[in-house]
Amino acid sequence: MFNELGLSPKVVSAVEAAGYTKPTPIQAAAIPHALEKKDVLGLAQTGTGKTASFVLPMLSLLEKGRARARMPRTLILEPTRELAAQVEESFEKYGVNHKLTVALLIGGVSFEEQNRKIDRGADVVIATPGRLLDHLERGKLLLQQVEIFVVDEADRMLDMGFIPDIERICKILPAKRQTLFFSATMPKEIVSLVDRFLKDPVRVEVSPPSSAAETVTQRFVRSGSTPKEKRDTLRRLIRGEKELSNGIIFCNRKRDIGTLFRSLERHGFSVGALHGDMDQRTRMMTLDSFKQDKITLLVASDVAARGLDIPKVSHVFNYDVPHNAEDYVHRIGRTGRAGRSGAAFTISTPEDKKLVAAIEAMLKREVQWLDDDAPPAAQKSAARSGGEDRSRPPRGRNRGDRRGPAEAETVAAQAPAPSQPQQAPAPAPARSKSDEAPRSDRGSRRRDRREPDEPRVAFRDTPYVPAFLLRPLSPRKPATTTTTRKSTTEPVG
Repeated sequence: MFNELGLSPKVVSAVEAAGYTKPTPIQAAAIPHALEKKDVLGLAQTGTGKTASFVLPMLSLLEKGRARARMPRTLILEPTRELAAQVEESFEKYGVNHKLTVALLIGGVSFEEQNRKIDRGADVVIATPGRLLDHLERGKLLLQQVEIFVVDEADRMLDMGFIPDIERICKILPAKRQTLFFSATMPKEIVSLVDRFLKDPVRVEVSPPSSAAETVTQRFVRSGSTPKEKRDTLRRLIRGEKELSNGIIFCNRKRDIGTLFRSLERHGFSVGALHGDMDQRTRMMTLDSFKQDKITLLVASDVAARGLDIPKVSHVFNYDVPHNAEDYVHRIGRTGRAGRSGAAFTISTPEDKKLVAAIEAMLKREVQWLDDDAPPAAQKSAARSGGEDRSRPPRGRNRGDRRGPAEAETVAAQAPAPSQPQQAPAPAPARSKSDEAPRSDRGSRRRDRREPDEPRVAFRDTPYVPAFLLRPLSPRKPATTTTTRKSTTEPVG
């Protein structure tokens, strides 16, 4: 029970009003140490409630005292704008009984409103590293009074290249502070950061790093290599799931998000798109529409793979196998949250063998494949290449039949057999010199007018000199100067 963790009555009342009665394992393990103002290193898989593990104790500790202008009392760093906005929502939900000022410092929003909150005195600053450094360089923010410093999704910070920014911020913060680090994995770079900036941290680990939630049913699905075959496979999976209430579809590349979004929209699906190149207003509107069930499917990049609290996601579809095996855990962690069951499907082509093997090595077990997942095209291409499809569509202007292998075989089987033997094509009539090649084909021959058997020689050693260089120079005429006088009515004296 939350009232047994040492939280203040105001916080316990807000948590119960939100409908929560029992803390998650990471919350039960981390909150008591955080209330004792100890440094905490929290390791837990995604979807286990890490956000409340630092929000709830911070609310209890901030009940005494007030913030000064431009000098916040606590600082929380988040890797993405969506995750930062979500933490702000947590403070609004659990801090209904507190009169705390929360400033959200993220990109894509004007500085004016953010500056006004900082000038009034912000008890809590939630920021992405880039925008926080912008405010520091402008002299609008001072960190000398920070009492609690939180780094959330530290491994994601590493993936996005924010570690140098975090090191720079840590050096500005006061030495006497409480630091809370939360991460789903522990790469060696994060270990080095923890050793440098945390003092005797309490390590709280409720699940092995890089492990997937047991409430998620995971299946891998074989598909052909072409985008059309992958899109067909995805639509077949979506239509075959009767218990699908909503789902997130992850792509590796941003350009594929738009293509897949338009394809699903053409086929009648309720779908939205989300990636890092979209402006902040559109990103938040799309995410809110998905949370409020206004759209059923969300095609997204890995910007939606970390920390987003959408508890009722029933399905996750990996349109692409992630390049980083750890991203697989974060993607499928969007479903099966808060004890609910979920399903995750990953579409795999013959070229994804190494990526699938990396996921198996991380999970320390073989992945499970869907029983009826392999269409004939995928099976035959894998059998021909031993698991790796080396066939490529013809290049150039004449691409031939653009149908997939399965469609081509079906058309060939349905075609009627020829009733008469085919005759050899008649020889082409001789063409005159003027008909040798069309104008567009003669352009490439202008570079070399040699006969086929003539050797290639350098320009300076050859008698083939352009005719205009062999013309005799005409003698230069002496320059003459003419003077033109204006005609006037006055006599020239």
